[in-house]
Amino acid sequence: MADLSPLWLTMQLAGTTTFFLLLLGTPLAWWLATTKSRVRPVVEALTALPIVLPPTVIGFYFLILLSPTSPIGRFWVETTGETLTFSFTGLVIASMFYSLPFMVQPLQSAFQAIGRAPLEAAATLRASPLDAFFTVAAPLAGRGFLTATVLSFAHTIGEFGVVLMVGGNIPGKTKVISIAIYEHVETLRYTEAHQLAGGLLAFSFIVLLAVYALNRRIPVHVG
Repeated sequence: MADLSPLWLTMQLAGTTTFFLLLLGTPLAWWLATTKSRVRPVVEALTALPIVLPPTVIGFYFLILLSPTSPIGRFWVETTGETLTFSFTGLVIASMFYSLPFMVQPLQSAFQAIGRAPLEAAATLRASPLDAFFTVAAPLAGRGFLTATVLSFAHTIGEFGVVLMVGGNIPGKTKVISIAIYEHVETLRYTEAHQLAGGLLAFSFIVLLAVYALNRRIPVHVG
């Protein structure tokens, strides 16, 4: 029977990463869509860095950042007794940065497409900025939330370099599908590698097909 632990670990990593990215990426995308600050281009560039940086570069710097000798890593060890490197928590932190643009950019575009008119109308009804966001902006940005959530989840599933650098290859702890494929190829177990790789290929195609199909059905709201 095939070992399914890399599959479940991958789903857990992608789900956890996507959840926290929604919490972090939504206010960041809203700020980028509405701010007139001069630092906006800098923040946008930092957010988009994972698109152009090789995953091994991201993984290397997170390996340094989260190591027990760094302030963050040392604090975590003193607090929990465990290291952030070569742990599931460390993978989530690194994966959040790795998939950040896939959450923020679709949301930012969706928020910008709404325009000011719906929010100004909400303001005339004495809605607070927070109320206007949750009752007006968020529902109108449904397409953006769908795209951002699905792409962030799928992108996290496919990561390899970041996982290998930060988490290594620990069965049941950091060994996700991409690492399992690499291990199968290294040991010349091509049948198992084909099964996992083919599954990822089919999953990626189905995810993209579903996103495009659902986006065609969700109406676009432009203010």
